[in-house]
Amino acid sequence: MDNIQKYFENTQKPWSKLFYQMIWNHLKFVQSKNVLDFGSGFGITANSLARHNHVIAIEPNEVMLRLRVRENEYEQLIGGLELLEQFPDNHFDLIACHNVLEYVDNKEDYIKEFSRVLKKNGVLSLVKHNHLGRIMQRVVFENNIELAIKEVDGQQTLSESFGEIKYYEEEQIKKWADQYLLKIDQLLGIRTFFGLVQDNQIKFNETWQEKMLEMELKISNIESFSKIAFYHHVLLSK
Repeated sequence: MDNIQKYFENTQKPWSKLFYQMIWNHLKFVQSKNVLDFGSGFGITANSLARHNHVIAIEPNEVMLRLRVRENEYEQLIGGLELLEQFPDNHFDLIACHNVLEYVDNKEDYIKEFSRVLKKNGVLSLVKHNHLGRIMQRVVFENNIELAIKEVDGQQTLSESFGEIKYYEEEQIKKWADQYLLKIDQLLGIRTFFGLVQDNQIKFNETWQEKMLEMELKISNIESFSKIAFYHHVLLSK
């Protein structure tokens, strides 16, 4: 519970605020749609999308659900892949799966089900850790060169709240997309510069936050920058 509580408190910090603001900006085209937030965690994205959409959220972690955000109305289900299998084909306009597949072994099973329940011309929104960006942050922001070397060598990386991070790359997504009738439309970077700024105090300045958000959004779709972003937001269509 302590780790989950700490994780929840971190969602209020500037780095998380920027993360969510960028995702919501990327998804601002989603209006009056039938939406699934799979692995919804604290319900932050589900709550935001529920302002203008019908949202179903699925999350297996009951501790996280006790803390979930519920300012807007959305349907919360407790479970995982077994719940996804109960939905009919071609059901959702948008499926959001953000920072989830790093923590499962059978990633392809999830992509297969997402494709099945996604409508024609629907959108799958995947947010994933970018291994290269994480290594950059270890060296530049954290000055933890020893850990960065271990990550370059492929040694296990742990999340304080969720255990081992099982990275997956764009090549795997392309393979799954081809197999399950999906097409990668955009690969967007999230937090390219933010984690490289060593002055943590300035990150709490609202004016600075606004300018950093503007900058991050401006370069999020430029490949040279997205390669070193901390997260990747991959948008696929069916």
